[in-house]
This record gives sequence, structure tokens and C-alpha cells, in this order.
Amino acid sequence: MSHICLRTSGQKLSLSRPGKVVVGLMRASNISTFRHEIAVRYGLAVLAAMAALFLRELLSPFLGSDNPYHTVWAAVVFSAWYYGVGPAVVTTLLGGLGIWYWFLPVTHSFRLQDPRTELSGMAGFLFFSGLFILLGESNRRSLDRSMRAEDELKKAHDELERKVHERTVDLENANAGLGELSSRLQQIRDEERRQIARELHDSVGQLLTALSMNIAVVQSQTMHLDPAALRAVSENANLIEQLSRETRTISHLLHPPLLDVAGLSSALRWYVDGFSERSKVKVEIDIPDEFRRLSDEMEIAIFRMVQECLTNIHRHSGATAAAIRMHEEDHRVLVEVEDNGNGISLAKQLELSAPGRSGVGFRGMRERFKQLRGTLEIQSEGRGTTVIATLPLASPGSRGESNTHLPS
Repeated sequence: MSHICLRTSGQKLSLSRPGKVVVGLMRASNISTFRHEIAVRYGLAVLAAMAALFLRELLSPFLGSDNPYHTVWAAVVFSAWYYGVGPAVVTTLLGGLGIWYWFLPVTHSFRLQDPRTELSGMAGFLFFSGLFILLGESNRRSLDRSMRAEDELKKAHDELERKVHERTVDLENANAGLGELSSRLQQIRDEERRQIARELHDSVGQLLTALSMNIAVVQSQTMHLDPAALRAVSENANLIEQLSRETRTISHLLHPPLLDVAGLSSALRWYVDGFSERSKVKVEIDIPDEFRRLSDEMEIAIFRMVQECLTNIHRHSGATAAAIRMHEEDHRVLVEVEDNGNGISLAKQLELSAPGRSGVGFRGMRERFKQLRGTLEIQSEGRGTTVIATLPLASPGSRGESNTHLPS
């Protein structure tokens, strides 16, 4: 066990633990500070008494010898208010003795010319001084309680602010993590769609082609088939052709090959033509012929946004016509999808704009554009709805700055 000995002020201090040394020094420092504060308070009380007596001397030509305690009372009140009971008592005693010696007849002496009158005045001075001291001490304690309450309230407020800040930081980190997770899920879904579309096109499509060729061989031998078999072969051929078309359509909807080969403009025109044919909703598309190629992320984001908007128009709006406009403006790409349907109520618009309250489709679109530093807004007044998306253009030198355009 370690043992430390210190010598302070001529006394030997022995501690069995090094940590106790620090505690002892801190206590000694606190005691020294406390004693210094007491000395200062009493010293200021003495100065207050002396200042009161000096002021009384200066006012003697105006006040005469009557009521010599006015200035001393002020000093007592001051000491009681700011320094406490002990210093106020010192001020009272010193002030009373000073008045007795310098201002009561016979002056500059402790002999009294009229002892009864002067002693009664001195007793009144001491009595009222005692009342002032009690009131001052009560006020000081009340102020101390108020200050302690304010300190505790401030500490509680600071602690609350700290906790709120910590929770806010945690919430922001959680939101950022959710945004990154949502973006990653969107990327995974796009990649899965691309892979499924490729499998449908390459594997299933080839199998259907081979099956169609085999059916054609069977059809070439119709003279050896009875009417029922001939009818079955013909129906199988039609079914295979229909299945091939649907497989190709599903593959293109999952991930249109034109999006990778010819770009966004051609892919949107192809999708809009197919949508109009299936839904009987007339859709006009306005895209400049010189529209540039964008990054893969931006093109797939815009394509999915148009796809989601047209799907919602067909399912919910009751619209008969829609319009798609896309152009560049102020180093941004602006995409607008407008319909003449029933519109969206204000309550529904607020719900769609609130974080975490919108549907999966709109939330996915908004998170996708947010990750690309873009925005997505919904406007609907009465009849019709407009969805406006903006995306900042890529920096120079990237694919998004290329002006190459492949005709659709």
C-alpha cells in the first residue's frame, strides 16, 4: 500500500492513498477561499460604517446635531442586504460607537450630556438596525433560494437542451440511414428487375422461340393429323405467340432495353405508346429532339417516376388525357406529368407531402430523387394533377453532359 506524507503550514499530513491527497488539497483550497470571502465581507462592512460616519460629518452643516443616525442606518441596510448578519452587526456596532463618540454631545468623548435621551436614541437605533438586519437576512435568503432555483432550472434547461440535441442528432442520423437504406433498396430492386428482364428475354424467350419452331414442324405435318389434333396444334401455336408477346412486354416493363441502348427519350416514348394502347388514355409527350443522355441513376429515376405517375392516373384519377414534358432549365432537368383527372384533395396532398406518411410508390419516388439531390412536388387545384420533378445536371465530363442523342 502506498503511503504519502505531506507537510503543509508546519504540520505533517499523512495519507494512505494518493487520491486522498487531491481531496485534501481541494478541501484546503475551498476553506481558504471561504475564509477570504468572509474577510472581504467584514472588511467591506467596516468600510461601509466608516463611509457612513464620514458622510454624516459632511452633512453636519445641513443636518446639525439632530438625528445623527440617518447615514449609519443606510450603511446597516446596505451591509444586511449584501453581506449578511455578521457584517451588518459589525456595521451597526461601529456606526453606533462612531455616532456616540463624534456626534453626540459631548463630542469626541463617550460622556453624554443627556444620558436618558441619548441612550434612548441609541436603543432605538439598535432596535431598528436589528429589524433592518432581520429583513435584509430574510431577503438574502430569499434571493439565495431564488438564485439556487434559477441555477437548478438553468441546469435542467441545459440538460434538456442537451438531450434534445442528442435526440435530434440521433434522429437525423436515423433519417439519413433510412434514406441510404431506401436508396440502396431502390438500386437492388432496379438491378433485380434488370436481371429478371434479361432472364425473361434470353432464357424464357429462347425457349418459347424453340417451342414455336417445334409447333411449326408439327403444323407442317397436318395431313397426318385428325381434326381434333390439328385444332389443338393451331391453338398451341396461338398460345405460344401470345405468351411470347406477354413475356416480351413484361420484360420491357421490368427494365426496358431501350433505356440502356437508346436512352431515356426513346424508352419513354415506347412506354407511353404501350400505355396509351392498353389504358385508352391519350398521352402527349414533349421531349426535345436534342435531349442529352443522363446518368444511369437519373434516367432510371425519371423513367420510374413517369411509370408510377401514369399507373396512378390509370388507376385513381379517371383521366382521359395526360401530358409529359421534359426539358433542361438553369442546369436542371425538369419533368412534368399532368392529367385532367379528378385531382387530389388538400388533405391528401398534405399527407403525401408529410415525411413517412405517403404511399410506398410516392415515398419511393421522393427518396430516389432526394438521393440524387432533386425534388418532387405534387400540385392539384380542383380538377387535374401535376407532378413536377427536378434534378440537377451532372458535372462536366460525365455521361450526363454528353450531347449524344440516339433517335427513337
